[in-house]
Amino acid sequence: MYYLDTGEKLLLKNGGRRMKEIKDYEEKIVIRAYKDQRVGARRLEKILDQDYGIHIPHNRIHKILLKNNMAKENEKKKRPRKKWIRYERKHSLSLLHLDWHTSEYNGKEVCVVMDDASRKILTGGEFENEKQEHVIKLMDNVLKEYSHIMEIREILTDRGSQFYANKRDKNNEANNNFEKYIIEKGIMHIVSRSHHPQTNGKLEK
Repeated sequence: MYYLDTGEKLLLKNGGRRMKEIKDYEEKIVIRAYKDQRVGARRLEKILDQDYGIHIPHNRIHKILLKNNMAKENEKKKRPRKKWIRYERKHSLSLLHLDWHTSEYNGKEVCVVMDDASRKILTGGEFENEKQEHVIKLMDNVLKEYSHIMEIREILTDRGSQFYANKRDKNNEANNNFEKYIIEKGIMHIVSRSHHPQTNGKLEK
């Protein structure tokens, strides 16, 4: 739209946040806390929160300590990071993502099923509560609509009780209707790591 309106190319800005200047009072309070405690930036961050009633991020604290020769650079952390590899299936319908969230618009519980490769939302629904029956109904819709294209092999979910029974017997079996459903359909269930929503990050976003 900018190009159509002006006839000029839109110049892209540099990414990332602008660096904030370190204020004098921040530097003084960090130096004072460090002299009292003699601990690193992460610990100082908590001390400043609890004892001084001020929050300064540990990265900012570390810069203040470096400036005043109270800390040293960690050479290991200065090394270039490994190249980021995009996690993505090659074929559509080989892996599906499922998750629940609460709608910001009407407060209802929303569940959607997304294809990993194409990121297409295959189906979804709004419900009054989160139940296994709703998830099974959505999966029925997906199988009815798409199984003639390709067999759905795997499903990725978090450890919510609608998808996975966290209490299991000695044979690692549990009474969960959704788990029984996908076993009957011959679909492998991949469960994300506890407290790690990044595993299901595409759908979380």
